[in-house]
Amino acid sequence: MLGAPSQASTGFALGAVFAWGTSDFVGGYAVRRANAFVLTAIAHASGALLMAGFALGLHASFPPRASVEWALAAGALGGVSLALFYRALASGSMGLLAPLAAVISAGIPAGFGILTEGWPGVIPILGFLLAGLGIWLISRTDDTGRPKGLALTLLAGLGFAGFFLCVKQAGEASALWIATLSRSASLLFTGTIAVLASDLREITVSGIGWGIFAGCVDVSGTAFFVRATQTGRLDTAVVLSSLYPAVTVLLAWLILREHFTRWKAIGIFAAMLAVPLIAMQ
Repeated sequence: MLGAPSQASTGFALGAVFAWGTSDFVGGYAVRRANAFVLTAIAHASGALLMAGFALGLHASFPPRASVEWALAAGALGGVSLALFYRALASGSMGLLAPLAAVISAGIPAGFGILTEGWPGVIPILGFLLAGLGIWLISRTDDTGRPKGLALTLLAGLGFAGFFLCVKQAGEASALWIATLSRSASLLFTGTIAVLASDLREITVSGIGWGIFAGCVDVSGTAFFVRATQTGRLDTAVVLSSLYPAVTVLLAWLILREHFTRWKAIGIFAAMLAVPLIAMQ
């Protein structure tokens, strides 16, 4: 039977799945018409303002220094990685690259969580394996050549893994403030790069609007993930949250009419089956 903490962690992780899956689709679509770093800077600015508004409005306690430092480190890694990932999505297939980034970003923190928090049990491990199989099937492609955006996706995946680990180290501080601080650090890095290396005119009014929307949804996913790590195990939170490519793939299929093979359908089904198994502690 699931305990209350496990149920809460699962719920928060699934919230991150829908938020991150949606924001990746919107960001990857919008960056086809805008500079990746400019769009990401706009997204992080809107996300930081949204979370700061919630934190101040709800009178959340400001985190201690150690939590602040880890949150800023998480943001620095996440900001650059997200810009690279948006660029990769714009140059290649969302249906392939999004799952690949998820596998890399989930594998490293999940292994760290098992080493530091102990073996989660046979049933959750089966869920981990089923989730990995699901993501792998979702990422299947009939192309024989090397996909475009692969190198950027690999770098982004490593950066996302570092983001997950740093968020966990931020501890039990307010999820709203952790999300605010991480996005502020992301904004500093991506904004600086956008100003120094990009033409700020390389974005339309509609692109700005999509960037704001993607940033607000993405930072909401971050807040959900922080709460998932605070109410449960790191490996469980990471593996569940990393199922977000299923949402990206579904949106790419529904809206952009990207090819949706039976392997992707089986992979999404496997990912859905993995959720209750992973949640069992």
